Amino acid sequence: MAKKIRIKDIAAASGVSIGAVSRALKGQPGLSDETRQKILSIAQAEGYDFTRLRSGRIKRLLFLMHREHNIASAFPFYSTVMLGVADACRENDVAMSFQPIGPGDSITELVALHQPDALICAGYLEAEILAELRKTALPVALADLWAADFPCVNPDNYHGGFVATRHLIELGRKRIAFLGHSQRHYSIRQRVEGYQQALFDAGMTLSDDYLVEAPPVKDIEQVLIAGMEKLLALPEPPDAIFAYNDMAALVAMRVCAQQGLRIPEDIAIIGFDDIDAASWAHPPLTTVSIDKRELGRDAFQLLHSEGNDRNLLLPVKLVIRESTSGKLSPVRLRLAP
Repeated sequence: MAKKIRIKDIAAASGVSIGAVSRALKGQPGLSDETRQKILSIAQAEGYDFTRLRSGRIKRLLFLMHREHNIASAFPFYSTVMLGVADACRENDVAMSFQPIGPGDSITELVALHQPDALICAGYLEAEILAELRKTALPVALADLWAADFPCVNPDNYHGGFVATRHLIELGRKRIAFLGHSQRHYSIRQRVEGYQQALFDAGMTLSDDYLVEAPPVKDIEQVLIAGMEKLLALPEPPDAIFAYNDMAALVAMRVCAQQGLRIPEDIAIIGFDDIDAASWAHPPLTTVSIDKRELGRDAFQLLHSEGNDRNLLLPVKLVIRESTSGKLSPVRLRLAP
């Protein structure tokens, strides 16, 4: 249990003013990196209870997102999450700002520019970035990401992957491929596990060739196109695609159309996230729906939570549209609930 060490004790041990300690603990500017790190190291060594910083009223919040996500394929999802955070900030008279980050950035300096009282991070972040965020000693909540020692809120990605795949199995599809992105991202890894569990429960064994993982690159669309073309070139091409998100599913639909395949007659396609474009597609895209705005709101609430609700899981819902057809095959497979 942390000792009841006071800010003035840290100031005395560090040889700096109480104001300097306060700025270091809150991640505010006005200190050299050397002084800031010295103060934080002494505070940690002395057992300062950093959770005390949560008790103060949040007046300024900084929304952080990896530059990897700041692209057309991901922003339709995260922009809505950010709007949910903005809703909660407006209702609580909190000023919000936004900052994209990535490896190689001076995280402490970027955060200090905004002078926030708390941080919300959305989507994938490297372990080294999370380690830097810990050093700011600010309250942090994660949305669409899980990491030890951080409060976080996530959609039930595992269940979503399971019900999406089970839907395709119930339609009688036999060769269900997963068109994915790097499993470094917690959400995608969970969706793959749900996909694999549904196949296992149905007694279906598929070659690893049916699981495509696009590398983490900026031009994700081109690697998804290449991955889809690789799947369709298999000796026994898939009769269904579960794409890791809706944008990947829309790419898959375009490649299929270019090759003269009918959706869903020749190949069924399902996505994840239920972005606006999913319902506009031709044919409209079956997907797993997430309340993205609620994801942002819940992340904001986690900053004020001191109880056990530090790892929230939001329900997801299968939305069936014409890209898979709602008609089940006459022979229903026995599946685990």
